[in-house]
Amino acid sequence: MTGLQGLFVGADHEKIVVSPYPIRMRTGRARRERRGSLTEVVPVPPSGRSREVRVRFSSQLSLALLVLCAVLSALGIPWWIAAAGSLALVSFVSVQQGRAARKGTLALPRGDDSFVLHAAEERAAYGRALEVARRVRGTWPELRRMIDPDEADRSLTAALRELAAIMNRRQQIRRLREELGAAALHNLPADSPAVQALAEQRLRVEGLWRSTASAANRILASINAAALAGEDLIREQRVGQTAREAELAISRLTLAGSAPADSGPELAERTAAVISAYRELAADHER
Repeated sequence: MTGLQGLFVGADHEKIVVSPYPIRMRTGRARRERRGSLTEVVPVPPSGRSREVRVRFSSQLSLALLVLCAVLSALGIPWWIAAAGSLALVSFVSVQQGRAARKGTLALPRGDDSFVLHAAEERAAYGRALEVARRVRGTWPELRRMIDPDEADRSLTAALRELAAIMNRRQQIRRLREELGAAALHNLPADSPAVQALAEQRLRVEGLWRSTASAANRILASINAAALAGEDLIREQRVGQTAREAELAISRLTLAGSAPADSGPELAERTAAVISAYRELAADHER
């Protein structure tokens, strides 16, 4: 998958990685969840197996394979083939168990078109955008007759990529603001050329800070508006469907109740006539 076709997003305990290329793991394992042109890489929690437990399991596996090699050798299979296969299997299992026992950490991507968010504020904002984007994608199956899912998918993925670029720039501006703020703690006179230059740069940085905040908020607001609009429309459709079903049910009940409308009084009259006739017969019998 190329950068024009999709986006890969991964988050571990220390950073968020956004890249047009597949994200690899530095340590641990991860599961990959594909949602349209977006692939999320989620580190798997460590297995918790200690080194002693892993070594014991490898020893037990080796003993079982040794017995298997002896059986295969007795059947005429060259011992070195079984031994080589057993060694490869034990090595593979040991590596996988060791990898599963470590905390999952994403590898840093290469290329200028990938972004890594380390700052807690930018990571939190981008994480919220991903959650809302999942809500947006969740509305598409029920709105497939009203929207083009492929076009909507491309637009949403492009918005997430643009937001990652803004957040990456914003965390750089954040560091520069902190550096300039620390440099402003001085005892130099206000008319000093250095102090005036510093003040000018701080004003420029504040302008960049406000502009990136505005751009990020526009993207976040648009994604949130798409989620709310889709969810409201789905709720409206469900309410309308419930009203239509209720109308049909009421119509059926009305028709079912209109046909035997005279059955109740007729049954009462017939019952009363039968009782009256029975009483008359009883009176005649007594006489």
